[in-house]
Amino acid sequence: MGTTQLESVPEPKYWHLKTVLGEALDSEFTVGEILPNERDLAARFGVARATLRQALEQLELEGRLQRRRGVGTTVAPPRMGVEVGPAQNAWPGETDDWQPADCVQTAPPAAVAKLLGCGTQEPVHAVRRSRVSGGQPVAAELLYVPAASVPELSAIETPGGPARARAVLRELGRLGLEGEDRAVELGSARADDAKQLDRLPGAPVLLVTTRYFAQGRTAAVSVATYRADTCRLTFGDSGDVQIDHGQERRAS
Repeated sequence: MGTTQLESVPEPKYWHLKTVLGEALDSEFTVGEILPNERDLAARFGVARATLRQALEQLELEGRLQRRRGVGTTVAPPRMGVEVGPAQNAWPGETDDWQPADCVQTAPPAAVAKLLGCGTQEPVHAVRRSRVSGGQPVAAELLYVPAASVPELSAIETPGGPARARAVLRELGRLGLEGEDRAVELGSARADDAKQLDRLPGAPVLLVTTRYFAQGRTAAVSVATYRADTCRLTFGDSGDVQIDHGQERRAS
């Protein structure tokens, strides 16, 4: 890794250093390799350690580096492609990608209630699921299902837990899916999602909100939280990307 003097660079030093380090990661390091310590790196690039830390933190946010306690800073593997937009519409639960963890009845967040067309005090089924890829947790999801979408669900047979979640998904799948729409935005991990994804609360995440339509209405709403540092979302042949310039934030 060569020495680069940054005093004459007009942009913030840490940002330019991040670019230089990124190029070095591509050309001089392999996945899993441990970087030199901060003192050596700062001396090599002629910057203060505070500047170096800013650059390293940015690379970590972008998924280029991983900081492992007791090991040091290592080169992260490339982001994995995660399919979120199949060419054919499918109900949640019709693939093995997601594993149901729990199901409770709760009042939906205001943004979700608006998408469902129900009141914020009207209880809905909230199915919590997780998605694992390559042995690593990549996403956590809350699927909100109104009681009207699963009228045959029996509370006696499956009172709670994963069995209740699977029952909700099974009953939801009995409806004829008419279509879906999907929105993606950058967000911050909430405490419960962060724990499930092995991240710190507030870490950058990708929020994917999906509305499922059946019988001329919104039958369910999914809010999936993906790790922004390890995931590269792919949309298959689902169509063009639509840009929403509205000020209203998506459900979370």
